[in-house]
Amino acid sequence: MKHFSMTKSTFITGTLLLTLAGVLTRIIGFFYRIFLSRTIGAEGLGIYQLISPVMALGFAITAAGIQTSISKFVSMEMGRKNPAGAGTYLSVGLVLSLALSVLTGVIIYRNADFIASAWLGDSRCAPLLTVLSFSFVPSCIHACINGYYYGLKKTAVPSLCQLAEQLARVGSVYLMYQVSLSHGKTLTLPMTIWGLVLGEVASTLVSVSVFRQTAKTSRSPHKMQFLSCARNLTSMALPLTANRVVLNLFSSFENIMIPNRLRAFGYTNSEALGVYGILTGMAMSVIMFPSVVTNSISVLLLPTISEAQASGNRTLIHKTVRKTIQSCLLLGFLCTAAFLISGNFMGNFLFGNALAGAFITTLGWICPFLYLSSTLSSILHGLGYPGITFELNLIACTVRILFVLLAVPVFGIKSYLWGILASQIVVAVLAILILYRKLT
Repeated sequence: MKHFSMTKSTFITGTLLLTLAGVLTRIIGFFYRIFLSRTIGAEGLGIYQLISPVMALGFAITAAGIQTSISKFVSMEMGRKNPAGAGTYLSVGLVLSLALSVLTGVIIYRNADFIASAWLGDSRCAPLLTVLSFSFVPSCIHACINGYYYGLKKTAVPSLCQLAEQLARVGSVYLMYQVSLSHGKTLTLPMTIWGLVLGEVASTLVSVSVFRQTAKTSRSPHKMQFLSCARNLTSMALPLTANRVVLNLFSSFENIMIPNRLRAFGYTNSEALGVYGILTGMAMSVIMFPSVVTNSISVLLLPTISEAQASGNRTLIHKTVRKTIQSCLLLGFLCTAAFLISGNFMGNFLFGNALAGAFITTLGWICPFLYLSSTLSSILHGLGYPGITFELNLIACTVRILFVLLAVPVFGIKSYLWGILASQIVVAVLAILILYRKLT
């Protein structure tokens, strides 16, 4: 009972810290999106968003699966009272992630023109990709360190890194904007990507500095211990990474095809990129704002569920699943009501764009299912079912892609919003049914 109380207290404290950092980050990000929409315009936002599939794919290859694996194994080692083993898993993860990050950055840097033209379909993305290639090394370092602290359920460091990254990104771009204005020029798209790189660097400096001051020093692991941890970490990270890569390839195809199918609907290239920028750069940033709470819960659900499973505490697992479903549904329906009532006002007030308001109002319906699917996926990861979450996410991507390919050329962008809603409903319902079957 005492252990359960401590676990609950740690979980709540960690969630609050991550949520607070997330709220502050999202608020800063809100103003940043408004600033970008008024300096580079809707079409510029569309081009900016076009490189997000490359960014997401790069992170999937270099750090996403490794970070999740570090978090799980660190929590398991700490449950066994073995902090040295936890540190070894971090070391192994850093070595693997750094090697992949350097390789990925070099490939993107040397092939930026080809990727922009052949994959993204717009040569204007090439200089953005060249700058983006410098972001993967610092990104992987702080991702691994954050995974270590998530495993310890100490969220202050990841929260601080999150804030540092956003402040550095926004502050550096605004500084470049002011310098450009003083020279009679305007903000350019590569400048916004340099801001992203500087944000990753700032986050890395913070995470490394705090880790050096707070981590307990221990002897270097024996070679056999290092190899054993490497095998364990790789056995989990490889399928997770493969899953994320496949999902990101599907998602990339989905995002790249949206402007293409909008042109088939009758838009010009400029109009298609503008609508894409309004949807992804404006409306989705509003819809995703409340998810800062569920994202914080998701991050801590994995080590909590993993530790409960390792100790055979099925009562804690059942109670966590039940509370998660109840909380996500409550938050989701409240957000749906808020967006239905004020969506049009938000679009006009925040971005000065009526279409953004229409998107926000329509997308408001996805909130309960979006928040449920993200948290339940984290629980499935913690229970050791990454393959199931991969299949669920693949189903969601397939549903959205079918809407993009078949419905958007006929009904326009609103049919894609219907596709998003349909995909989230399918994933949330299937996740609940699977968890019910696995836990009974």
